[in-house]
Amino acid sequence: MHEKYTYEIFPGVTLTCVKSDKFKTCCISLSLIASLSRDTAASYALLPRVLRRGSAELPDMERIAAALDELYGTHVEPLVRKKGELHCIGFYADFPDDRFIPSGESLLEKATAILGGILLDPDLEDGFFRQDYVESEKSNLIDEIRASINDKRGYSITRLLEEMCPEEAYGVGKLGNEDEAALITPESLTSLYRELLSKSRIEVFYSGSAEPERVLTALRAALRKLPERTVTTSPGTKVILRPAEGSPRRVTEALDVTQGKLTIGFRLGSAMEDPDYPAFMVLNSLYGGSVTSKLFLNVREALSLCYYASSMIDKHKGVMIVTSGIEISDFETALAEILAQLKSIKEADVSDMELRSAKSYVTTSIKAALDRHGGLEELYFDSAVMANPYDPVTLCDRVEAVTLERVIKAAAEIEPDTIYFLTSSEDDNAKP
Repeated sequence: MHEKYTYEIFPGVTLTCVKSDKFKTCCISLSLIASLSRDTAASYALLPRVLRRGSAELPDMERIAAALDELYGTHVEPLVRKKGELHCIGFYADFPDDRFIPSGESLLEKATAILGGILLDPDLEDGFFRQDYVESEKSNLIDEIRASINDKRGYSITRLLEEMCPEEAYGVGKLGNEDEAALITPESLTSLYRELLSKSRIEVFYSGSAEPERVLTALRAALRKLPERTVTTSPGTKVILRPAEGSPRRVTEALDVTQGKLTIGFRLGSAMEDPDYPAFMVLNSLYGGSVTSKLFLNVREALSLCYYASSMIDKHKGVMIVTSGIEISDFETALAEILAQLKSIKEADVSDMELRSAKSYVTTSIKAALDRHGGLEELYFDSAVMANPYDPVTLCDRVEAVTLERVIKAAAEIEPDTIYFLTSSEDDNAKP
């Protein structure tokens, strides 16, 4: 068990401090929260990579690495996350807990000082980010964007969301696109960075054994160079309840693949007007989010229609995605069966064993997350940027209390919006 404390470090800068003696290490994450946009996505994705290259005090990666090594192998890594239509960027640091340092050295203050320097005191040339750092990291970012096509499952999800949400920020990937990345200059990136620091909401998370007051003092010192923040923006996510008229729309793309990728995007309906997050979690586990789900046991195992079939729900946006790998010739049969499994949940064709297994899978996953720094950080950050925040500690109890009636209510108006099929470039007969 742990204790949670919340503080305002500066205006628009919130610290969530989790005090626990169960870990041998500590972690700190620092996330700047902006609106997801096609115009800025690549720049935001690039920014923490460039900042990580060097600070004024430690102006290259070699000196940063040496300083971190002196702190018993402390790590600081860039963070880029997409939460609904929020673009969240920053850093994640982990370092040994002071209790396990033989010399009794205090690492918290030193680690936060390095983190603050990387974020707020970058190594600049004539007031702008260094050209060589920007170009080097821009090349790496473009390579990563291009390489995304090699993961056909992830690529299919990306393409589904682009087709499903062409006029919504949700259709934008967290790395942006290659064309926008190519246009980034040191001047444009520096301007965006300064605006982000002065206006964005900032969420800081700490987990470890240090007293909360000590953590707060260390972070106030590390972030003292933040520009004056009298007004900060707190962007949100636009939730669209239902598919457009005439849905579901079918999109086919042909590439050099031997296994078809059938990916379906759903809108959650009026259940998102007053979201029952625990019910959504159980619904997802029951439908396709676990090894005891209907998609796994029926579509994959019993009918052998898929190499894999799973579902995920973005509670921020009100979108559910089903991904599956199929024989190209099985497209229509697999699609019909995937939709039939959702219909069976709507019609309460769910056994007590299925419901218990679904809830057990969710609670086991939550407990596993609460048992590691990264999982704790993700849960608390997810809650912090949720329209209706939840308490990660009580989430398991809330999941256990979910009834079949609540699951059916959550599923009642879920309808397919877009069906994306990635097929073989040699197949002309399997187009939806």
